[in-house]
Amino acid sequence: MTTLVFGHKSPDTDSTGSPILWSWYLNEIKGEQTEPVLLGEPNTEAAFMLENWDLPKPRIIEDVTADTPVVIVDTNNPAELPASINDADIRAIIDHHKLVGGLETKGPIDITVRPLACTATIMVDLMGDDAAKMPDAIKGAALTCILSDTLEFRSPTTTAHDRAVAEKLAAELELDISAYAADMFAAKSDVSSFSDAELIRMDSKEYEVDGTKFRVSVLETTAPGVVLDRKASLATSMVDVAAEDGVDQVLLFVVDILNEEATLLVPNDLVKSVAEKSFGAAVDGDAVVLPGIMSRKKQIIPNLKV
Repeated sequence: MTTLVFGHKSPDTDSTGSPILWSWYLNEIKGEQTEPVLLGEPNTEAAFMLENWDLPKPRIIEDVTADTPVVIVDTNNPAELPASINDADIRAIIDHHKLVGGLETKGPIDITVRPLACTATIMVDLMGDDAAKMPDAIKGAALTCILSDTLEFRSPTTTAHDRAVAEKLAAELELDISAYAADMFAAKSDVSSFSDAELIRMDSKEYEVDGTKFRVSVLETTAPGVVLDRKASLATSMVDVAAEDGVDQVLLFVVDILNEEATLLVPNDLVKSVAEKSFGAAVDGDAVVLPGIMSRKKQIIPNLKV
């Protein structure tokens, strides 16, 4: 039976590229039968990666059937995985997030969780000498994942090892990192064709803080004004998305990659309180700028208070 390799829902670049990367390794190096799949449409940056490196878009699945062998990458959170994930036969987990709990396996499995900025960095390490056998397209996917998750080394999640792996891949591909990252971020910033609801869900994860359920959405962009011009309609859609997704509140952070700051939309008193208690912000109006805030994983989620 074919093993499915996938990341989280609302797939970003790492959750699109890492399944492709690891499936290549299992198929070509380990001689296994696997398939990379997605749990939703890839975001614009991930789509750029697929097109740039001529990689076929993995098929999208909604759920998994009982006993399907799977490898989970870039998450260990059941809320970000198919509804029937615990009925599947989870064979391995490769991740760089904190352990959430709730996954159940049918036996002992391989689990690798490391404090690095990107799942792809971990995968290159796990490959060892076999990483040299990656074709250029797979190397390109790995590089794109690392540059995306580190925001070209601007994110506080970046480690020296992430940078070293990225620089080695770029050298092998004869790519200029700054020029390539600029193209990536331009693709990520082109959100003109997306509805407000699509923007809110594009890069979002669900978290509960002291009994309050949040959908924490992050839009990383080099053109924050394009998103912030839609504040009024986004605020309305945030209410609708929260109701449809069964959460109490959407928190929408617009991350300005170049200026290294985030703008949090403040549609109501609850979000105002969250901004003040979590980030010590003085809120006056329907948005607040949070200097230096770049990472949901390291700076936003750990600080959330209600």
